[in-house]
Amino acid sequence: MARPVHEGFATTAKQYWDLTKPRVVALIVFTALVGMFLAVPGLPPLKESVLGFLGIWLAASSAAAINQLLDSRIDAKMARTAWRPIVVGQITPMRALAFALCLAALSMAILVLWVNPVTAALTFASLIGYAVVYTVFLKRATPQNIVIGGIAGAAPPLLGWAAVTGMQGEWDWAHALLLVLIIFVWTPPHFWALAIFRREDYARALVPMLPVTHGVQYTRWQILFYTVLLVVVSVLPVVFGMSGLFYLGGALVLGLVFLWYAWKLMDPPDEFFAMRVFNYSIVYLMALFAFLLVDHWLLPWLEPAAALEFTPD
Repeated sequence: MARPVHEGFATTAKQYWDLTKPRVVALIVFTALVGMFLAVPGLPPLKESVLGFLGIWLAASSAAAINQLLDSRIDAKMARTAWRPIVVGQITPMRALAFALCLAALSMAILVLWVNPVTAALTFASLIGYAVVYTVFLKRATPQNIVIGGIAGAAPPLLGWAAVTGMQGEWDWAHALLLVLIIFVWTPPHFWALAIFRREDYARALVPMLPVTHGVQYTRWQILFYTVLLVVVSVLPVVFGMSGLFYLGGALVLGLVFLWYAWKLMDPPDEFFAMRVFNYSIVYLMALFAFLLVDHWLLPWLEPAAALEFTPD
């Protein structure tokens, strides 16, 4: 008995949705959104922020689809990715390529026509950096693939900032690049924790991840080093006047917890602890950028109300 048309459409849509790595892209576009809010004193301009968000989301989704297309051979050998739609034959490589190119073209059209050329250029460079430079070359060439390739993955706050300012302000580049630096330093401890847990998969797929080439203990030391560096880098927005004490307190608490995880990973209680570090790293980045947003935008709106409420007669 044939399935109803709407069920077939929903199944196909789910397969193409999975092709875009929606959970990864959600974190990317969230940091881009925070970049938009941090770029201006009040609310960002509606047209540039909405269309910029859409364009960045489409570009990130395109990059994810291209990554799955180019990595399908590797994905088939790894338990974490063996279910992906190209690997199991739900989507053919040609259809995946056409889908990814359509997303990229739509993204560039939106950003060029209705946002600004600077955002379009930066977004395109980020797309190529991840989908081609990292996926095709760096991932297979060096155990430092995550460090070098992390530049492309760290770009979204810069893209969001550029969407609402065009990078015209005196401090736009410096402040936006501080946010990029945070994600850039966050990426190695985040991904290497996963790589420790999945090292047998990477070895089987012949991907030279750090735990495969240099061993688990060396990778644990690198995670600890980058986590210490991350805590230092995370306070730079306060040093440069982007954020205040609310953000500083949140960043230090989050950072100390991350340090505890990294230190505990040196002699973990079980094999699964590396995945707990990986999961916390995602919570860390989301919460850190949420603190940036609250400190920059919500608190200044609340302070005048508080001042009115407690003004003596």
